[in-house]
Amino acid sequence: MKIRINGTDADIRPETEKTVGEILSALEVWLEGTGHRLSGLGIDGTAMTTDSMGTCFGRDIDTVDILDIYTSSISELFAECLLHVLETINAYEAADFEEKGPLAIMWKESPAAKMLAEQNPGLSEWVTKTFSGEGSSPQALRTVIEERLRELREPTGEMERTTVLVADICARLEELPLDIQTGKDVRAAETISIFSGIAEKVFRIYSILRNTGFPVGEIKVGDLPINDFMAEFHTSLKELLSAYEQHDTVLVGDIAEYEMAPRLRGMHAAVLNAVKGIRL
Repeated sequence: MKIRINGTDADIRPETEKTVGEILSALEVWLEGTGHRLSGLGIDGTAMTTDSMGTCFGRDIDTVDILDIYTSSISELFAECLLHVLETINAYEAADFEEKGPLAIMWKESPAAKMLAEQNPGLSEWVTKTFSGEGSSPQALRTVIEERLRELREPTGEMERTTVLVADICARLEELPLDIQTGKDVRAAETISIFSGIAEKVFRIYSILRNTGFPVGEIKVGDLPINDFMAEFHTSLKELLSAYEQHDTVLVGDIAEYEMAPRLRGMHAAVLNAVKGIRL
């Protein structure tokens, strides 16, 4: 039996595997460490469908001449999942009241819903609640989904677009101690919220670059390898949020001004410079 992966002959020889299903199980274990997933299957030139997949799993490999295996990166599959969410939003907005319930059930049972729940539980819950009529408006959800798609499709451009946002929120972080001292509690809370959202976005784009094979491990923030920097950043972030919850205003101000602002600037600049091809 010849095995091809994405059309290219693969140097794979079955050892103890006797069925197509056993071959695929072994391959999936290997794929987990590559950032890819199984996305299609063909046997002797015939593409397998959802209905025929169960039968082909039990097929003896001695009865197969060519096994075509197709894989996609997690980023590609996630993008397809988000496109499915947008299509469902369109259908939901066009549906009558009686049609919205069945549409919500169809979403919950779809492969895209399972993929979204696996990759981003928080966003998955938001989507499910929206289609169940319990969450925010479909328009608000559409805005978020479109942003996530841009991050997947053009991470460099999306990182560039955050430059002004990062500069603005870092300036606000440096002003946070004064805001707290002068009783501007609403502005202080807003600063923490905006900072969390922007930091999450920078981290998401970093993760996308890593999953698509960009050598992010070579990036340094100052003299610190980025993996070590990320660990320190998360530690400081936990300390900031803990101090904020405990109303330790002095510690909140110090961490925001002297740790989070310079670190967010450094992280953003290092990743942006790397993806633009600038030698660090």
